[in-house]
Amino acid sequence: MADRTRGTARGGRGTPAARGPRPPPSNAETNKSKREAILDLSKYVNERIRVKFTGGREVTGILKGYDQLLNLVLDEVKEELQEPEPHTRTLGLVVLRGPTITLLSPVDGSEEIANPFIAQE
Repeated sequence: MADRTRGTARGGRGTPAARGPRPPPSNAETNKSKREAILDLSKYVNERIRVKFTGGREVTGILKGYDQLLNLVLDEVKEELQEPEPHTRTLGLVVLRGPTITLLSPVDGSEEIANPFIAQE
């Protein structure tokens, strides 16, 4: 009973040292390339972008910064409200949470292209 107060282990897997030495990493693990980001936002820094969120809210602003979780910092932000009548609201400098973002697009530079999934006749 006195051993419980001295911090001794009561089972489980033990510490990493108690489990023994680990085998060396395989060649596939050492040659694994660094993960590349799907979306390269660096080309949109200091450019005006449009962001849509889950729930339907939409803002436009100048991209000032971002991280790997898609959290964004936008300046000169304007929220485009649709209810009860369409108008905009100025928000200024904001931080946008990545998990709530559903769409990102540049305000300038977009162009319409033909649908590649429709069979050409």
